[in-house]
Amino acid sequence: MAKDPICGMYVDESTATIKSVLGDRTYYFCCTACKEQFDAPEIALRKNKIATAFSWALGIPILVISYLPFGGSHYLLLAMAAAVQFYPGMRFYRGFLDGLRSRSTNMDTLIAIGTSTAFFYSAFLVIAYSGAHGMGVYFDASALIIALIRTGGLLEDLTKERASNATLRLMELQPSTARLVRDGVETVVPVEEVGEGDLVIVRPGEKVPVDGVVKEGKSEVDQSLVTGETIPVTVEKGDRVIGGTMNTVGSFTVEATTVGQDSALSKIIELVTEAKEGRASIQKLADRVSSYFVPIVVTVALASSLSWYFVGRVGLTFSILAFVSVIVVACPCALGIATPAALMVGAGKGSESGIIIKGGEALEISTKVDTVLLDKTGTITYGTPSVSGIHPVGPVKEQHVAALFASLEHGSEHPIAKASAKYAAEHGFVPSKVSDFESIPGMGVRGRISGSAYWAGRPSMAEMMTGHTLSSAVAAGVSSSENSGRTVIVVGNEKEAIGYVELEDSIKPGVNETVEILKSMGLGVIMLTGDNEHAASLVASRAGITDYRSGLKPDEKQEVISTLQKQGHVVAMVGDGVNDAPSLALADLGIAIGSGTDVAKSSGNMILMKNDLRDVATAIMLGRKTLSKIRQNLFWAFAYNSVLIPVAAGVLVPFMGIGMYGYLPILAALAMAFSSTTVVTNSLLLNRFNPGRMQAHALGRVGASKTTPT
Repeated sequence: MAKDPICGMYVDESTATIKSVLGDRTYYFCCTACKEQFDAPEIALRKNKIATAFSWALGIPILVISYLPFGGSHYLLLAMAAAVQFYPGMRFYRGFLDGLRSRSTNMDTLIAIGTSTAFFYSAFLVIAYSGAHGMGVYFDASALIIALIRTGGLLEDLTKERASNATLRLMELQPSTARLVRDGVETVVPVEEVGEGDLVIVRPGEKVPVDGVVKEGKSEVDQSLVTGETIPVTVEKGDRVIGGTMNTVGSFTVEATTVGQDSALSKIIELVTEAKEGRASIQKLADRVSSYFVPIVVTVALASSLSWYFVGRVGLTFSILAFVSVIVVACPCALGIATPAALMVGAGKGSESGIIIKGGEALEISTKVDTVLLDKTGTITYGTPSVSGIHPVGPVKEQHVAALFASLEHGSEHPIAKASAKYAAEHGFVPSKVSDFESIPGMGVRGRISGSAYWAGRPSMAEMMTGHTLSSAVAAGVSSSENSGRTVIVVGNEKEAIGYVELEDSIKPGVNETVEILKSMGLGVIMLTGDNEHAASLVASRAGITDYRSGLKPDEKQEVISTLQKQGHVVAMVGDGVNDAPSLALADLGIAIGSGTDVAKSSGNMILMKNDLRDVATAIMLGRKTLSKIRQNLFWAFAYNSVLIPVAAGVLVPFMGIGMYGYLPILAALAMAFSSTTVVTNSLLLNRFNPGRMQAHALGRVGASKTTPT
């Protein structure tokens, strides 16, 4: 079964005839009006505004004339009510007929039946008795019901339009043209013509047209609307860029790696859209009720009407009004939009913060998570080593060891070479030219600088290069560094080691804060890593994590997840979205953290576009808040129908008299429209979600708990 993405009604795919295809996905609708609103929302909104204004322009005079009649007024009422019934009310007839064609029922079924009963009954009295019959007519009921319901629908459309602004902003990011370079010639072409491997020039003030890798140039790119990062990111040769982001100061050339529907921005828009239309399992109850709701309501309305006519002896007029009241008050609009409205706002709010949520199920699971597993490399740490210390031996100066290290590593492609280059740049020296350079796999590098032989590599390389092991002083220092979890590169000449360099994978900003927040939320935090015990212990202690598992292979990480799940834990796995794909898929909630270009490859239920671990806490908090709104919406929708259907059926007649049916149909329409608006408005309160304030509050609780005696 599918859900109508506009009204939220349950649609049987096997019999549905109204559908639209967008990309590679098919959407099913309960009626033509919903399809039109989906295909062209701006046109549908404009038509809705005109029809709503028209219904009120005639509805109010109909109400006034109904209570202040004059000669021939019944004919005037008939004409005005017919105009309302078959212009603003035509959409309900179309929906009713669409339901019949697909052998199903929808919200329009109830509205069409209810208003038609009141209108045609009144029209019969006017025509049959030439407008002179003493019995009252109820054109005001049919006209105002249509006006109120159209107004409720218009308010829903307007609030949905506001809630969708985040997605619209993402869609507006997509550039339409690109400066393509072929055979040295620069040509402006539609972005659709750019293929993988093509070179594209991006100038200052222009949007990056495609996902790709910088081949030449350097600049700063504003990625705020895609990743949520407020500070422009510096990009240079070898760095990845995301299509749709804004280039600020310099020019650079990009080699396209992902284009069209596979681009990061397209995937983000697709995922946000899917999340808005997604379903949490909590909605299964609403789905089951909706599928049987209309037939049950019609049955209740008929039973109520016939009971009042044959048993209550109230006459035909009030029996018909009882039928109309039940039909109108029971229209399940609020029930249908309870979940989609909250998901829409939650998904939009998430995308504003660089958090992409893959549907309602992820939101519901986030409320049940009790254990968070954090991958170390690339998640807690940057995943790239950096120089943390230079230790010369004897009279050798620190700067000399650093210069030799940077020069030898300059010709290598190893990550350690990048660390040495960064260190050299930060300390202002240029690596010397190296001749006879050689990289020894698994050991290190060697070469000649100014005619002398030097080497840099693992401690075990010393014996290969010098013929003897490290001196006791150097060996003690190396051992101490390795026991602290650092990587050690020894630097030497052909006679001896002259110093060593310490490298470590730095912890990302905000990791300690994230761990504290997660603990304050009552969640267990465990670090998983393939590194050795010493490295794992060092990172865990710095991150404030007391429980960690080291030396794990990818399949062993999955075993940890399975074991925790068998113990009854609901597990969230946080990884880089590519290397940890199996673990992300196995966990109850997979949270992929990394660059936007990982979106297409990610197996996570949630994707964090920024490399900021604090967004893990934000994502779980947002999930909890969104699901809380869904529960509130469903409660009010069910409570509304549970309370008002008996009232419409006549449970209050013994106390208020049968005359209440003279105005109850109109009040029923007002209540129905109000319930739908209430659900959407309640969902819009999610826009007040402030992750910074919530995290600060959580950290405040942590601080308080540390100072409270136990």
